[in-house]
Amino acid sequence: MKYVDEYRDAALVHQIAAAIARMTTRPWTIMEICGGQTHAIVKFGLDELLPKKITLVHGPGCPVCVTPSEIIDHAIELALRPNVVLCSFGDMLRVPGTGIDLLTAKARGGDVRIVYSPLDAVTVAKENPTKEIVFFAVGFETTAPANAMSVQRAQREGVRNFSILTSHVLVPPAMRALLSAPDNLVQGFLAAGHVCTIMGLGEYGPIAKEHRAPIIVTGFEPVDILEGLFRCVKQLEEGRAEVENAYARAVKFEGNIHARKIVEQVFTIADRNWRGLGVIPRSGLEVRPELANFDARKRFRLSNAAARPDEICISGEIMRGVKKPHQCPAFGRACKPEHPLGAPMVSGEGACAAYYRYRSRVVAESVAV
Repeated sequence: MKYVDEYRDAALVHQIAAAIARMTTRPWTIMEICGGQTHAIVKFGLDELLPKKITLVHGPGCPVCVTPSEIIDHAIELALRPNVVLCSFGDMLRVPGTGIDLLTAKARGGDVRIVYSPLDAVTVAKENPTKEIVFFAVGFETTAPANAMSVQRAQREGVRNFSILTSHVLVPPAMRALLSAPDNLVQGFLAAGHVCTIMGLGEYGPIAKEHRAPIIVTGFEPVDILEGLFRCVKQLEEGRAEVENAYARAVKFEGNIHARKIVEQVFTIADRNWRGLGVIPRSGLEVRPELANFDARKRFRLSNAAARPDEICISGEIMRGVKKPHQCPAFGRACKPEHPLGAPMVSGEGACAAYYRYRSRVVAESVAV
């Protein structure tokens, strides 16, 4: 398939991996931020092609994984209210809250509907004027424009029974928090190309300079990822810490100006609690005060109390790059895709799910220990 096959060229992948091996003189730890990149790395075995001195760790770039349990609880509470329809993407239904998940809430009679676009939720609101329709708005910078557009459309068309429950998070503040942590191991980043198509590259420069960590924007296919790793290792070996765009076919320095403007019109920056990572200042988006009628948290007077973290799940350490999924004592035992203890096991972008699905040998060894 054109524009895909050339980025899965096995010969080119091995050629780039060999080039990385030739230039590597010391150990380096590199984090890929995006869960989609994590799955590609594990699925295609890209980490196993690299020299042993290169360690890849997996970041908090799965929006489902970092959605805190208290917001899942809010969604469940809304879904179980008699006059509320909760609309959500399908990947949120099995993410555990403090007690149950949205799929269980649906089985108990909650009106939970899967939609494929936030604009579909606006349509549901127009078709059900006597009910309150809430869209579960989750994601990074990538999904924020479409979620903002749903609010703008509802406002423009006078849809008064529509609101959104937001759990939007931002990548750059999370990177700063990771690099500032006392147990940080990360020396360089692969940044998510789809996030940068929206936000551009401007916010990354100060982070790279301040923390002496190269940041390479790249895509999601094997050649993309190996090219990003080559550039990252080259900078580390040369003692440089710069931002490079290895995904120029999709990313511009300024990003998508129109999309960013829409986001700014609907959302404002706020502190955000990340599952497993805690509160990161100015790392989230909330509905602007002047649009409070479209903010489900305010509309339904939901509490801001944070839930207690799970004592068994080590998703926070995994998403900080301190540990790998198979090092969790529950991995492959108490925590499996059919019964996940943490979001990284249930999400289609979660690191734990990737290891369980593509690394059956690792799973077997983990369970045998």
